[in-house]
Amino acid sequence: MNYCIVIPVYNSPYIKEVVEELIPFGYPIIVVDDGCDERVNLEPLDVTLVHHGINIGKGEAILSGAKKAKELGYDCFITMDADKQHIASQIKKLLDVYEEGSIVIGNRDFSGDNVPDSSKFGRKFSNFWVALESWTKLGDTQSGFRMYPITILDLPLKNKRFDFEIEILVFHRYRGGKIIDIEVECYYPPKEERVSHFDKLHDNIRLTIVHTKLMCQRYLLLRGWLWR
Repeated sequence: MNYCIVIPVYNSPYIKEVVEELIPFGYPIIVVDDGCDERVNLEPLDVTLVHHGINIGKGEAILSGAKKAKELGYDCFITMDADKQHIASQIKKLLDVYEEGSIVIGNRDFSGDNVPDSSKFGRKFSNFWVALESWTKLGDTQSGFRMYPITILDLPLKNKRFDFEIEILVFHRYRGGKIIDIEVECYYPPKEERVSHFDKLHDNIRLTIVHTKLMCQRYLLLRGWLWR
């Protein structure tokens, strides 16, 4: 299994801390600067850095990281957020259950302190709709802590922001791909230290649109009018 870590980042003050936590594990790391206001500079850390000239979305940043991973010869990659929520020591849990061609989701333990009620509700809401759209019951469809095969680049993905992480799960299942979830620890900082670029208006509208589209596609699949 030939893998690397991909970290999309947009204006996070914690990106260097996140990378420094990973370095002792020896994982190859690709950081995608998605048009940060201040260009990301991680020298002298041993990191492959990809820059976007403007901010084009988390999904597009993950795809840029996937393309770079493929160019460098990797078969699969693990995504982590740049806000310190995901813990480097938990990567091994994803690696232990990964099967060739599968997507593994780190199902975040929300029993700790500082987890916003909005995140708990959002996860339940998302899990419900993804179960209907993909015929698959999952524990944390909003987690950005995932392991992907490089073959996700072959999926006909259209959504490139936060809605990307929903669409990719459903399309992967449409193609017969397996999804595995595994319980992982996570860290939620206090509210005043939290970094989020989720726009409650625009991103919720995007998510509503993508769920509507995916439900329509499920109907077409049932009718035999759409590819599998």
